[in-house]
Amino acid sequence: MTATSALAHTYHPLPVTIARAQGTHVWDTDGIEYLDFLAGYSALNFGHLQQGVVAAAMDQLKRVTLTSRAFDHDKLEEFANRLAAFVGPLTTGGAESLVIPMNTGAEAVESAIKTVRKWGYDVKGVPADQAKIIVADGNFHGRTTTIVGFSDDPVTRDGFGPYAPGFVSVPFGDVDAVAEAIDDTTVAVLMEPIQGEGGVVLPPDAFWPTLRALTEEHGVLLVADEIQSGLGRTGTTLASELWGVRPDLVCLGKALGGGIVPVSAVVGRRDVIEVLTPGTHGSTFGGNPLACAVGLAVLDLLEPGQYQARTVQLGEVLAERLDQLVEAGLLQAARTVGLWAGIDVDPARGTGRDLCGALLERGVLAKDTHGSTIRLSPPLSIVQPELEQALDLLEDALRSLAPAEVDVDA
Repeated sequence: MTATSALAHTYHPLPVTIARAQGTHVWDTDGIEYLDFLAGYSALNFGHLQQGVVAAAMDQLKRVTLTSRAFDHDKLEEFANRLAAFVGPLTTGGAESLVIPMNTGAEAVESAIKTVRKWGYDVKGVPADQAKIIVADGNFHGRTTTIVGFSDDPVTRDGFGPYAPGFVSVPFGDVDAVAEAIDDTTVAVLMEPIQGEGGVVLPPDAFWPTLRALTEEHGVLLVADEIQSGLGRTGTTLASELWGVRPDLVCLGKALGGGIVPVSAVVGRRDVIEVLTPGTHGSTFGGNPLACAVGLAVLDLLEPGQYQARTVQLGEVLAERLDQLVEAGLLQAARTVGLWAGIDVDPARGTGRDLCGALLERGVLAKDTHGSTIRLSPPLSIVQPELEQALDLLEDALRSLAPAEVDVDA
């Protein structure tokens, strides 16, 4: 962005301007090639311009792109049925699950919040305007005013109040804190299975199974925000599968749009989602024909399970190499699940942005988060030689950031 740009300064991007992309690679305006190790924060799980997704979008562009929900279109029921059949069994809604089609991930989370509140009033009998939702410290669910109101990140939160009441935040991974926070007005627990924006933070292994049992015991809904973690990123269709847990509702987004258009959804229990009736919720663009065509193409990619399987295989390569960098003292820590990793740089070597700059110089795109941490999330279509090449370049970049040696004779 130049000094005379009309673009609002809401981002601080790395100094690269991308003009073309294909698969795991992008090219800047000077024709320089890079490996994409961010993949649009998992929106590009299947790579740039995946052939099947592009073909579906191009075909739909020639037919009809938008009707609004004032009218049905010929892709809407097919998309909802396919998504419910694929993801529903991974929730307590099972094959009878319903789908709320939306656009962005934040809209999916907002839709889930509205749904569980109305369920709380209509079904659970919580007194009007007293519904409470338990969330986690370190969360990131989007940037609407409701959502940032229960964030504890000052950059995200400060300056946008007053905030909506009804949210109680507890330490992520602390099931005892959740238990203490639950009362008769609690309608749901809303959490990311793995905190992506936080730096791929995983909870203790017992957390999600114990949380599932706790919410069932108290008649509280469990809502999993799988917008970043879902649809193959962790080597499973949903990250909650890693712990054998089925949430009541799941929020999906990012990869559901195949890197073409924003597509999101809430999927889960019919008896919960049915509290929404005509006029109580909606979206002009939610479930539009183009979005549904793209979403169907994404389901075509995921349903055979090949992406999930190869993510497990390549994730082992990623984890092994990152662990070696930790053992060598080049990283402070590395947290890896599937093709998703959060790595912590020793502040003595520099910030996460410093490392991203060094990677950029070597032809790898990544993005820092929270100071000295960066996320690695390459497209799931990456092949092993590309993965190993990027990890070699990561090691070289880390060595280039080595702190200056102290002259003991000085």
